[in-house]
Amino acid sequence: MLTHALRKRGWPVPAIARHLDRDRKTVRAYLAGQQEPGRRKPAGPDRFGRFAEYCRIRFADDPHLFATALLEEVAALGYGGSYPSFTRALRARGLRPTCERCAAAVPAEFAMIGHPPGEETQRDWVELPIRLRGGGRARPRTC
Repeated sequence: MLTHALRKRGWPVPAIARHLDRDRKTVRAYLAGQQEPGRRKPAGPDRFGRFAEYCRIRFADDPHLFATALLEEVAALGYGGSYPSFTRALRARGLRPTCERCAAAVPAEFAMIGHPPGEETQRDWVELPIRLRGGGRARPRTC
């Protein structure tokens, strides 16, 4: 880490802080090992932890269970977090199983157009006329 390397060269903490554009207290915390760059302290206690096993069991019963339905069940059991926090916790713990049948079935409207990286692709648009209420004239519309 650059902070430790600069300190070994004899740089004072304020000079390291100016060089790295960090606060002096942050640099001191890095050097003391109290904090690591890029890692944040948790905002609070883990609200999801005690419900993880329940979610794992429910997904084993029904891998197609919607997260909103599961959140309602878990909220009834006492979970107090928001939907985004709930889905983030599901993703972070890898609780949602992948269904191979569903993953293989990509709808035609979402089909990927293969092209080499950096090459151009062409997307075609269609213009549809719009009929206005009251007998107005039609205007082209881009979809």
